[in-house]
Amino acid sequence: MTYRLYHMQSSGNCWKPRVALHQLGHAFELIDIDIMTGQSRTDDYMAMNPNGRVPLLQLPDGRYLAESNAMLAYLAEGTDLMPSDRYDRGVMFQWMFFEQYSHEPYIAVARYWRHLEGKEPPEAVPGQIEERGYAALGVMEQRLGEAPYFAGDTYSIADIALYAYTHVAHEGGFSLEAYPNIRAWLERVAATLRFVGMDWRP
Repeated sequence: MTYRLYHMQSSGNCWKPRVALHQLGHAFELIDIDIMTGQSRTDDYMAMNPNGRVPLLQLPDGRYLAESNAMLAYLAEGTDLMPSDRYDRGVMFQWMFFEQYSHEPYIAVARYWRHLEGKEPPEAVPGQIEERGYAALGVMEQRLGEAPYFAGDTYSIADIALYAYTHVAHEGGFSLEAYPNIRAWLERVAATLRFVGMDWRP
């Protein structure tokens, strides 16, 4: 059995394990799950992932792993996508946690509502998504002025995690015009070996 990825093509979180699997040379099968029509909430799917979300990775031994960044960490173990230095690994995970807490809730959420739903996001505080999304981009811009990649000198799964929704930030209404370091980093990531974009399928 190869890897099996339950995913939705247009999801940045689902793109993360797709690109990692491809860059690492793993054979894998894609199973399309349309969250917009409730396919991730069926009894069969919930039996595999009680959280009812995509992506979901089935390992070759049959076990399941949820959460995109957990999949990245699993796949990258012992490879060039994870730094061998202990501190550099800590920095890598720092940026992956930043992605989930300070980046994804604003940039990805804005994209979901504006690009996929065609509506304005239901903000509790007007302007909060934009303010905090741009704050996250500002932190990224500063880091990328210090190092070419988020973990330091080499490409890692932290870059995959942050590329996922940054490269489509415009679909959520965010402009990257004022962030030259981010734009240059996006080009570096897209030039990595065996890189594939969000529309790619094996």
